[in-house]
Amino acid sequence: MNPPTGVKIVTIGGGSSYTPEFVEGLIKRYDELPVRELWLVDIEEGREKLEIVGKLAQRMVKRAGIPMKVCLTLNRKEALVGADFVTTQIRVGLLDARIKDERIPLKHGIIGQETNGAGGLFKGLRTIPVLLEIAEEMQELCPDAWLINFTNPAGMVTEALLRYSSHKKIVGVCNLPVHMKISIAKLLGVQLEELQIDFAGLNHLVHGLNVYVDGKNVTHHVIDLLSRPENQVTMRNIAPVPWQPDFLKALGILLCPYHRYYFKTKEILEEELEAFKKGTTRAEVVKRLEADLFELYKNPELDIKPPQLEKRGGAYYSDAACNLISSIYNDKQDIQTLNVQNQGAITGIPDESAVEVNCIVTKDGPKPIPVGELPVEVNGLVQQIKSFERIASEAAVTGSYEKALLAMTINPLVPSDEIAKKVLDEMLEAHKEYLPQFFPKKV
Repeated sequence: MNPPTGVKIVTIGGGSSYTPEFVEGLIKRYDELPVRELWLVDIEEGREKLEIVGKLAQRMVKRAGIPMKVCLTLNRKEALVGADFVTTQIRVGLLDARIKDERIPLKHGIIGQETNGAGGLFKGLRTIPVLLEIAEEMQELCPDAWLINFTNPAGMVTEALLRYSSHKKIVGVCNLPVHMKISIAKLLGVQLEELQIDFAGLNHLVHGLNVYVDGKNVTHHVIDLLSRPENQVTMRNIAPVPWQPDFLKALGILLCPYHRYYFKTKEILEEELEAFKKGTTRAEVVKRLEADLFELYKNPELDIKPPQLEKRGGAYYSDAACNLISSIYNDKQDIQTLNVQNQGAITGIPDESAVEVNCIVTKDGPKPIPVGELPVEVNGLVQQIKSFERIASEAAVTGSYEKALLAMTINPLVPSDEIAKKVLDEMLEAHKEYLPQFFPKKV
């Protein structure tokens, strides 16, 4: 019996509002990436959303006229059998957990955000054990498949998967470098293929070390443009607080929007506290946006990705995920910015740790391009956040209260061990249902 032709992709967290963008990306690339089956997997709590999104996906495929079968299931193991690629976009505790991740730290006067600081720590603590379980199931049911993780905090999650999973075909993807590259191409008035940016650092802490247009270094010109308030590059979920021009020019490196949490802490905290008082934290805004999106998705006449999805903050997600899958499948050997095992790419970070760097993508997976030492101006912060990610990963796997407290305290967005302990204790209690490793059952 001949093996089936075409690609089998499994998306865990398939009931996500982002799924139509991923489906659109697969449809656009069908000629180079012939997906035979797309399995959308979710949990019982996500059954209704899975049905809504799944039916929209099936209508999109029907409209496109391609022979891609879209299957829906709550049985993860059934879906994983024989998969070629598995993408993960889960939210343990759903958006209500994210609201707690944002509101509890803000109550204590510190930044609350889903990938940074105390909120990022708790999203990681809830998420890592589930993703490790998925990776072990893959090792059993589809050992040759690539796990493509989009779940935040992607850096911490990828760190944990690389360190603690027996499944080694793991890559983390993020739409941020794609977003930055597209924004800078527009700023310069050039085509995307003319532009090259040497990205290096960590997820949501990535730097553009050099910018080239047709091989010519234009880094200083780009920084000059970015130092003007009207040219700020930001994301929908981050306040567009303008940078001090002299600071950017002195640094001489492109910063990502998330750097504002570290270099604009006071200003960002003030913005978040205002939103907190009004009940309009980003998580609460997203919950309302998502409810509106699902009302749109229910329309049986809708058979395209609605433009309203871009307000959700995940623009270019499908480009990041689909480009990676297609490049591995087709051995394209193109350059993409990915979260991978360091393997010496950045000097001073352990080889086995996760970093976000430019990679050459081959049929055997991404190969990181060596960077050497990061500039001294940014290396210290990168090392501090890498320490945070490593210790947080260990806490997630072991359920160690002490390690969780240590991770919380060394994060630069938490100003003291006293505040760290108060926030940790309150958030452990608030998320108890999703943190069984910290609350072992008494025999």
